Amino acid sequence: MTDILQPDPQGIARAAAVLAAGGLVALPTETVYGLAADARNGTAVARIYEAKGRPSFNPLIVHLADVDDAQRYGVWSDNAEILATAFWPGPLTLVLPLTSNHGLSSLVTAGLDSVALRVPAHPTSHAILQAFDGPIAAPSANPSGRISATTAAHVLAGLDGRIDAVVDDGPCAVGLESTIIGLTQTKPILLRAGGLPIEAIEAALGMQIDVADGAEIIAPGQMTSHYAPAAQVRLNAQTASEGEVLLGFGTISGDLNLSPSGDLTQAAANLFDYLHALDAMAKPIAIAPIPDHGLGRAINDRLRRAAAPR
Repeated sequence: MTDILQPDPQGIARAAAVLAAGGLVALPTETVYGLAADARNGTAVARIYEAKGRPSFNPLIVHLADVDDAQRYGVWSDNAEILATAFWPGPLTLVLPLTSNHGLSSLVTAGLDSVALRVPAHPTSHAILQAFDGPIAAPSANPSGRISATTAAHVLAGLDGRIDAVVDDGPCAVGLESTIIGLTQTKPILLRAGGLPIEAIEAALGMQIDVADGAEIIAPGQMTSHYAPAAQVRLNAQTASEGEVLLGFGTISGDLNLSPSGDLTQAAANLFDYLHALDAMAKPIAIAPIPDHGLGRAINDRLRRAAAPR
């Protein structure tokens, strides 16, 4: 059985001890729940892939307590400094060239010469990082390719008995995975839309950012089929067809509505929770159109991958 830990000093200490012993702990972040292991311990990282059923060519995000820790693993740049100063801690991941003598398991980077780094803002994940005092590899705490977990109940529904513990600190505030920016080339590139709108990143850098073509997987969340419920998904639906359930938005009400007022922040926070709920009805899921700006870009990215052929 998977232990359920509370977000108190005892639970945080226990989570850190499990990680130090090579175990797996699902922990809350502001984005989604992450499945954490010591990023330096190859056996522990291999357990992440085993628990999730995750392809080994798909790299993991390394979570760190602060910017100083991040600079130990990624080669820093002016753009990294700008973005870290503006948005860390927070829902932003930076892909940087690996430093020499980094000490990370090669499984974390999937054998690449770059690494994805993030400093989360959630107080419980930050406390665990400080107590553990090391880098934590933490993809989303769900079976690979399936709907991400935004509550401890979601984690247990997919991974109970496969992991050592979960720290239950309620629902995640952002509800979408972090935005990923690649900084391994001359110009920054968007590798995955996420919980930080790209418009804010472009404003901080003073430039427009290109989008990766997806031909090469160099960061998490780039697989064509991902974030998927068991049910088939149909996008841009105005109404549900016979036998379908409808996930609404704005004036399209549906069986559940991501945000009746059309608030994209509310929609992002509700997305995975509502997909879990509709998937439990064992019917095909129709989804209302979502505006493709701000957080809507990240929501639509997740929905396109959820609806992709499997």
